[in-house]
Amino acid sequence: MVIGIFGESCTGKTTLANAIKEKLGGEVFSGKDYLRLSKNEGLAKLQFSRMLKDALSGENIIYVITEKEHITMLPEGAVRILMKAELNTIKQRFAERFNGNLPAAVEAMLEKRHGCFDDEKCDIAAKSEEYEIDFICQQILDLRG
Repeated sequence: MVIGIFGESCTGKTTLANAIKEKLGGEVFSGKDYLRLSKNEGLAKLQFSRMLKDALSGENIIYVITEKEHITMLPEGAVRILMKAELNTIKQRFAERFNGNLPAAVEAMLEKRHGCFDDEKCDIAAKSEEYEIDFICQQILDLRG
């Protein structure tokens, strides 16, 4: 099974991926981790896309996506999970990366990007402030029947 988890920065994608891995098993890939498959980026993308297609009926692959263009690598039949969070939550979490002080330029970037994944096709949408891992895992299993 392929599980794609996408959304803005600091919405809980990696936390959810690790929890799903613990509950359902599988290997987690993030962002451009596929580059470890080949030194050539085009070839690495092609190999990763094939790996994802093969995993539809095999071992679980959980792909944490931070860039919209990588969503296109998810094969038809993958479970697509959109992680969302309130803008203030995202700002607070991002500020922690800067020792509690969110630079104005970063804040403006977060405000500009907020909601940029909202129009993407998804099977499950979860708010990081509210989701229950057991419920999401059950939804994933129900989708895969």
